[in-house]
Amino acid sequence: MRRKKLKAMVTGAAGFVGSNLVSELLRRGDTVVGIDSLSDYYSPTLKLANLHRLSHERFKFLHADLNSVDLVELLDGVEVVFHQAGQPGVRKSWGADFGGYVDANVSATQRLLEHARDSSSLKRLVYASSSSIYGEAERYPTSEVDRPQPRSPYGVTKLAAEHLCSLYASNFGVPTVSLRYFTVYGPGQRPDMAFTRFTRAAVNDTEISLFGTGDQIRDFTYISDIVAANISASDNPVDPGSVFNVAGGSNISVNGALAIIEGFAERPLKVRREPVVKGDVFRTGGDISRIKKTLGWEPVVPITEGLRRHFEWAKELGNVE
Repeated sequence: MRRKKLKAMVTGAAGFVGSNLVSELLRRGDTVVGIDSLSDYYSPTLKLANLHRLSHERFKFLHADLNSVDLVELLDGVEVVFHQAGQPGVRKSWGADFGGYVDANVSATQRLLEHARDSSSLKRLVYASSSSIYGEAERYPTSEVDRPQPRSPYGVTKLAAEHLCSLYASNFGVPTVSLRYFTVYGPGQRPDMAFTRFTRAAVNDTEISLFGTGDQIRDFTYISDIVAANISASDNPVDPGSVFNVAGGSNISVNGALAIIEGFAERPLKVRREPVVKGDVFRTGGDISRIKKTLGWEPVVPITEGLRRHFEWAKELGNVE
């Protein structure tokens, strides 16, 4: 049976995950409303380039802030909301910048949920949560029932917004689903994130700043797998307030990832080791048995192949800022 085309809204539509999600929704034949504040956490030029690639008659973009935009009008007729917007970054979330994280990650989510409860068309609201909510987890792989204990203000705000999604689901029936992303990578990744910094330095033979010893273990998840998880969460029956890990199953050290990149570069990498970042964790690793059983999702891109694609993208960029 042919799938019914839907009207979706993607917040953070100009970002890494958001723009890839919009692209997939358009490919499927859906109509998409995108919203993004185009904040300057990293160059808005990169976000505008993402939007340029999304030019389509079924895509409408609005440059606005979720804390002030007319959400009644924006949500009119929308069947699925993919809430990707938020202020990222562990390092910057301390101190004076914390207010911005509260505004972008907590207040904006609460306002969106408050308007979503009154929507007559909404069938699903998919929230982009984070593995940062676990902090130094009690066990690995970490399941959704394990105790969250974030180690950064960023993680605190992501957990608070996730709790809001669960509260609006249980009290008002808002059909929320929260996806806890484990480090997303691939072509188009933010310039401040590790794999983009590593691959671009490898291509340009420049120095890599590595925070900590590099023995940290991470569960990296390729961008197309993240997009597929969002689509699965929107298409399949699921209880309101559900929470799922979205993890790639890589469980590789940062040094191990650097060794793979060094193999692609075919020359030694120049690595400068820096102190561990406050709020960073030593290990992440997600148990995906719940999402596999409930939504039928599992990752398909292994770390070596994903890094190869990321490296090839970095080669295309060359030394362009």
